[in-house]
Amino acid sequence: MAKKAVAKKAVAKKAVAKKAVAKKAVAKKPAVPQRGAKPSSVTASGSQTSRAASVRQAPTASTNTSGTTAASRAVPAIRGRSKDDIAFTKDFDVKFLRAQRELLHRERVELLGSVENLEGEAQALIDEAEMGDVQFDDEGGEGDTMVVERERDLALSAQHREIVADIDAALTRITEGTYGYSTMSGRPIPRERLEAIPWATELVEEKVGGIGRR
Repeated sequence: MAKKAVAKKAVAKKAVAKKAVAKKAVAKKPAVPQRGAKPSSVTASGSQTSRAASVRQAPTASTNTSGTTAASRAVPAIRGRSKDDIAFTKDFDVKFLRAQRELLHRERVELLGSVENLEGEAQALIDEAEMGDVQFDDEGGEGDTMVVERERDLALSAQHREIVADIDAALTRITEGTYGYSTMSGRPIPRERLEAIPWATELVEEKVGGIGRR
């Protein structure tokens, strides 16, 4: 009887050991995804990668030299429009804008006349050189002087044409209601500056370090 009891205990221990091994095997077995189920794409490294990508793709507001972003630039509110198509605001009334428009037209006429004269003089110098009236030799410096004068006339003519383009843009802004406001910050330009340079597009402090007369 004692031998049978010992044998039963040994069989029972073996059965318990087999069950424990089977449980461990089930625990270690990876889960098999069901058909049609979408695999999870979020992992520890994947989530960090997606977050980094979103940071790189996030748009940033561009900041100009005055420290004002394009998104925060103030847009002037048009208070009304005159019969002669002048859009006025709280900072610039119709009387001032009308005077500025007349000033711009006068400056435009004078500059175009200057352009015509300068280009005519430059062409006359070229014609004289082609006719042989001027000798381009080492003995006399007349030829070199004429070349310098011609280049100067052409440079001034090009500069005046650029200002004419700025004047045309200023005339457009008068009809749009944006004349007199900085294109960088949206702040109103002082009237004294506009009266001196009617095609100005920036405040003095914004223009520091720039090139050109605007």
